[in-house]
Amino acid sequence: MGRIAMAVTAALVGCTDASKKRDLGECETESATADCLTPTKEAAYYVEQAEKYFNTMDFNEAMDDAPNYAEWVVRWEWPPWLLLTAFGAEHIESTDLLLRLYPSTIPERDCRFFEQQPFARCRVVFYYDDPSHEGRGCPIYEEFAFNDAGEMTVIEAWSDLDGLRPMGADDPWAEVDGIDRISTRIPGLGTPSGQLDINGSMFANAAESDPVLADLHDRANNWMETWSAELDAAGDALWPEGCGWN
Repeated sequence: MGRIAMAVTAALVGCTDASKKRDLGECETESATADCLTPTKEAAYYVEQAEKYFNTMDFNEAMDDAPNYAEWVVRWEWPPWLLLTAFGAEHIESTDLLLRLYPSTIPERDCRFFEQQPFARCRVVFYYDDPSHEGRGCPIYEEFAFNDAGEMTVIEAWSDLDGLRPMGADDPWAEVDGIDRISTRIPGLGTPSGQLDINGSMFANAAESDPVLADLHDRANNWMETWSAELDAAGDALWPEGCGWN
């Protein structure tokens, strides 16, 4: 794996969020979430898929060797980033092509496999070919959820900075229960097919009591409008805030 460190992390001891769902029978329904699943591939597979994702944005790597995306893969980047930044395999691949106009490299990576979803989690640093960045890196914590077929269903990112990452300093890989992530809230991703139906009744029912899922639904159906609005609202503060340059 070279610079990529891979570690197999044991399942958490005790009653986890996922085990509670199993005990309640929620994992046997059509609305089962991704954390109901257990790995179906070797540990190295999930690390490799995460690595391939970053390679698509790294001009020093094989940018055309994309990971195995689900048909309606979700890329969600928490504030100060722009929330839904891609929806669907075709969309994410086309946006990655556009990103080549803004070259980047990701030489600092630590990607690891976990027995519980998200199965791949990475701490990386992006560097962009932009004089205004003055050579400064942008630290990101990113997670990847998968279905039983080994397809990447959710890509979820946070700035890897105090106050912006989803976990505390004593939990470097977001392993404790109660982490506020979208990947384990989307109904249907924990079923044998593990596919998302954003406009189906099952998603609508879940969104009634989950404002984040309701927001995902609206953005997925109005992507250009909502993404442009987020970009305009962020303005010049986006990079300094998201990368910790303030």
